[in-house]
Formats: sequence, structure tokens, C-alpha cells
Amino acid sequence: MTNTPAPVPFPEGFLWGASTAAHQIEGNNTNSDWWIKEHSTGTHIQEPSLDACDSYHRWPEDMDLLASLGFTDYRFSVEWARIEPVEGSFSRAELAHYRLMVEGAIARGLRPMVTLHHFTVPQWFEARGGWTAEGATELFARYVAACAPVISEGVTHVCTINEPNMIAVMAGQAKRGDNSFPPAGLPTPDDETTAAVIAAHHAAVKEVRALDAGIQVGWTIANQVYQALPGAEDVTAAYRHPREDVFIEAARGDDWIGVQSYTRTRIGPDGPIPAADDVERTLTTWEYYPGAVGEALRHTAEVVGDVPLIVTENGIATDDDSRRADYYAGALSEVASALEDGIDIRGYLAWSALDNYEWGTYKATFGLIAIDWETFERTPRDSAKWLGSLGRTRELPRTAA
Repeated sequence: MTNTPAPVPFPEGFLWGASTAAHQIEGNNTNSDWWIKEHSTGTHIQEPSLDACDSYHRWPEDMDLLASLGFTDYRFSVEWARIEPVEGSFSRAELAHYRLMVEGAIARGLRPMVTLHHFTVPQWFEARGGWTAEGATELFARYVAACAPVISEGVTHVCTINEPNMIAVMAGQAKRGDNSFPPAGLPTPDDETTAAVIAAHHAAVKEVRALDAGIQVGWTIANQVYQALPGAEDVTAAYRHPREDVFIEAARGDDWIGVQSYTRTRIGPDGPIPAADDVERTLTTWEYYPGAVGEALRHTAEVVGDVPLIVTENGIATDDDSRRADYYAGALSEVASALEDGIDIRGYLAWSALDNYEWGTYKATFGLIAIDWETFERTPRDSAKWLGSLGRTRELPRTAA
């Protein structure tokens, strides 16, 4: 008879929830740069976002479901293009809308983590030249300050910029005439954009702390989990540093850093090694690899030092919910192991709360909650019920060695 290892208890105050992004769930974000991309020809975008999940109107139902499932935290983003649709003009109505979401989360027992930028920018900001344009840092800082009515009360965690390394990679792609998303292979980030988003992040941190020094502020990094094959350690480091580590290093003065991982990237002496033909793949064609989050946590801790870690995204796109549950079980075992080894992990937020617009397609179903795209009916999957229940038991599962 095999003894089942005792589960690992959550640390005090551990965040347990799910994440979303405004553009991917709200619908009709017509003033954003992505809305233009979605309605332009000659791109890799398969379909436009249109109504998305209609969460702009249906957010109370989304929060009701998350709370009823047992989750204690909800990460969502506010949309810059709604709040500042025209340069210098801030919408009081939109600020009030997002404040109502914050209050709605708190009323339901969900601690809100608010992301201020999740890939999309206002059309006017993009037209000025985006992050590398003159004055871009100051414009972002002004927007962050304008979000005071949303975040200055009852919000304990704020994310300034989601996956800045992907923003820099996409900027490098654009300069080379490639507009695919997600990027194919491991393209090189644009150095100018890298410097720009780091400067914007540091300016935003100052603005958030000026609003309330008690707010825990950080940003989230896309962790590719680079694995060096024998003899490829130096090659791997050369791939990893500009694409990941420089952004982790920029968080050393932050209150926390977000770890976001989904699969692994194997590197040989000549560069990236494609996954074998016979490996299990997800709907995004990524290798099914639940161990990614554990490796990402350990590497981030090694680079950033004593900054607390939060898993802000981790999940799988699949049409087989049993595989989703198995993926989460494997990933959480990795989180539990890292906690036992003394790594300072403050929370785990799954990607994603809902099936959503995955930057060009609705086919990649990451959601714990399924969406009927005709009626917008929400249906929690079995994986959601299981994952949410862990928020009630306050224990992480651990598998036998």
C-alpha cells in the first residue's frame, strides 16, 4: 500500500485565485491598438475579439462564480484605452466602472489584484510611437496616477506591466516585419523597448507607492523555462538573459514579482530544440509540461534574491478537462515542493478564470469556466471546482515521489 504524502499547508495570507486580462474578456475595446490590429488585413490574427466574454457587463457573474468555487483572489486588469481614450482626457465613468469592480470583488470575499497594463495601449499612444516615443514613461506614469480612484483603497496588490519581456519581443518582431502572436521561436527583444518598459515600470512603482505605501507593487514575467542540454549552458544563458533575466533583475526593488509559465524551452549547442513529435501538446501547440512552474519559480528566486514570488499565470489550453486538472495537480506539486524548500511564494493564480480571446483566436480554451459564445452562459468545469476547493482546505496537494 502506498502512503499518500501529507498536503502542504498554504502560508498565511497565501493568494489563491485566477487571472484575466481586460482586452481578452471585456469586449468592444474599440480605442485600443489591438482593436485596429484585429480589423486590419495581412496579419496573423485569425478572428477579432468583438464582444469577447462580455465581461465588461457580466463581471459580477464572473466574480460570483469564482467566490462560490472557493477562490479568495482575482487578478484582473484595467484598460488604459478606456480610461484615457484621448491623450490627456480621462474618463470618470470608466474609472468609476473599475472602482466598482474592485468594490465588487471585496464584497464577495475576493482580494483584487489589479494589473495596470496587459499588452494593449490606447491608439493615440501607439500612434505617438509607443513605449520608445519621447515622453512615453511620463505618459504611463500619468495614467497610473490617474488610476488612484481605482486602486488607492482596498487593493493590496498592483501589477504595473504584464510580461514586459513579451512587449520587447513583439517590438523586435515588428521592426523585422513579423506581426505573429504569440511569437514563433525565440525572437530577440528590442533593446530600446526593453529599456523603455523598465523605465516605465520603475516610474509606475513610484506613483503607486505615492498613492499608498501599503500597496504591494510588482510586475509579471513570462518564464520560458530554458533547459540547457549538455554542453549548451553558455548558449542557454545567452538566450535567457535578454529575454527574461534582465526583466527579473529590474524587479529587485519591488514588493513581489509575478512568475508566469506554461511549458519548457530546451536549448542545445546550436540553439532551441523543438519538442519531439510524439510529446503531448496543448491547443497552443506547446509541450504539455506541468513541471514548468516549479523550474520558473526556482530560477526567478535565484535571480531576484529576496523578493517574494507570486505565480500570476499558469495553466493549459485544452478541450479535455481531465488533462487540465492533471496539469494543475502536477504544477501545484511543484509549487508545494518549492515552498518546502524555503522559496518565498505568496500566491498561485491560474490562467485563466474564463475561456477568452487568446490574442487572435477563441480556439485556445484555457478557462476554468467555459463560455457559450452565443449566449455568454458561464459553466464552471470540474477542474474549476477542484482547484477552487483547495482555497477552502488551505492546503496544496503533493504527489508521492
